[in-house]
Amino acid sequence: MQFDLDQEEQEILNAFEQAMLQPVADSGTKIKEAQAAAYNTASKIRRINLRVTERDFYLAHVRAQEEGLPYQTLLASIIHKYLTGRLIEKQS
Repeated sequence: MQFDLDQEEQEILNAFEQAMLQPVADSGTKIKEAQAAAYNTASKIRRINLRVTERDFYLAHVRAQEEGLPYQTLLASIIHKYLTGRLIEKQS
């Protein structure tokens, strides 16, 4: 996978690849802080209004009931899987 790195990112990558980086004192605390920040950023929820056909609305309710979860959760999961490339089309 190729990424477009800016100058600072490229310098960090080069230093890492040449084993020039040194561990940070108290790295355990720093890692926990970074993980908490990442979790808090990724877990924010936005409300949206979505217009769908009556048929799709009905089918979402039926499928959600089959799965034992609220239809909003099912639709959010479908959207997330699609956007992250993990939604797999069923082969007939």
